[in-house]
Amino acid sequence: MPTHLGKLWAETVRRAPDAVAVIDGASRRAWTRAELARAAAEWRAALPEGTKLAGRRVVLAEPNGIGWWRAFLGLMEAGAVPAMLDATEPPAGRRAVAEAIGAAWICAEGKLEPVAAGRIARRKDLCLIKLTSGSTGAPKALVFTHAQMLADGRQVCATMGIRPEDVNLAVIPLGHSYGLGNLVVPLLAQGTAMVCSASPLPHALAADCARWQPTIFPAVPTLLRALARSEIEPLALASLRLVISAGAALPPELAGAFAEKFSRRVHGFYGTSETGGIAFDRSGEATLTGRSVGTAMAGVTLKFGRGQRVVVSGAAVGGRGRFSPKDRAALNESGELVLLGRVGRLVKIAGRRLDLAEVEKALRGLAGVREAQAMAHPTKADALAAAVVADRPAAELRAELLQRLAPWKVPDRLLVLDEFPTTARGKLDLRRLRSLVAAV
Repeated sequence: MPTHLGKLWAETVRRAPDAVAVIDGASRRAWTRAELARAAAEWRAALPEGTKLAGRRVVLAEPNGIGWWRAFLGLMEAGAVPAMLDATEPPAGRRAVAEAIGAAWICAEGKLEPVAAGRIARRKDLCLIKLTSGSTGAPKALVFTHAQMLADGRQVCATMGIRPEDVNLAVIPLGHSYGLGNLVVPLLAQGTAMVCSASPLPHALAADCARWQPTIFPAVPTLLRALARSEIEPLALASLRLVISAGAALPPELAGAFAEKFSRRVHGFYGTSETGGIAFDRSGEATLTGRSVGTAMAGVTLKFGRGQRVVVSGAAVGGRGRFSPKDRAALNESGELVLLGRVGRLVKIAGRRLDLAEVEKALRGLAGVREAQAMAHPTKADALAAAVVADRPAAELRAELLQRLAPWKVPDRLLVLDEFPTTARGKLDLRRLRSLVAAV
């Protein structure tokens, strides 16, 4: 069986050309597999004569929908290596990323813009590039082969029970690691259709569920929070048989509120751009109680290195098939993966070492605190600051925290918010959060 996603897609089209592949929520049009394949061929045929794409990196910054699919399939068939970028990135940001990773083209807003000569890939099995920011904020290009992307998608489908006849509700960006593994590869490799929602607002999602009857919903905590707080009817999401949450930690209180309103448990999903999926809560119980992020995905091997740092191995892992995320973790008695905090989060307070995870755990243990993030004080040496999502005043929380922690471990500055800022990927926007704490 071929491992090239383009060849697998051709077989998927051949098996059932009239089956629905993508439903474009904005236009309310359903595209069959054959129509989608023709649209990609037409996109490629419309390129200016002499356009060289084979082996070249191309920044792809299109929003979810038929335009993204036209460009992605067209680039793949042309032998290009698309680099996935948020569609919200401004033109100057797109060009900066393209130049940083050696891309020859930028594909955005339905146009293909040249950048420079760019790099030409020597390997013929390269599929795409995931872009992630390092500690400096500069883009880092993670290159994946067709075999690695296919392995991730198949592991997702096998672990989560995603079938060819299912329909995904696509709200998360298709080009993100989460979207590629849960939405893109399942369609290419096994024909799992998707509804590209026109809007992430609760009433729009409820309307999409009523009209198109999706069965799988890969979500992020911000989407689930909006739905749980909305006024839509509990039966609005009745077509969904599996609700997934990834991208950021899901507070158990939110998992419980969603389950109570919609009678659907949320299943936590943990992974990284470098590895694809790592662990999944198959029953939803671990997510509901907050005890773990589930058990290892099918095809994933977990080991633990120095300092309880988790090491992930498998066919979907980029590079040499082995990667260690910056997470400390352990297995509980049930074999579930429990995250213990990020590596490198030790700070010195008056010469004494402190793991910020200890402060965050104590904060989350206070009544009314749903989320917590500790950090070095923005202006005061040898001091801490923290932000929490809570419904109690900061002074009251600090007073209670002093009964649980030594005074030097208690944050001097404590900011209480209704919710934490998040990025387009649904992850905590730590830079924005730090600026809010500094402004107090």
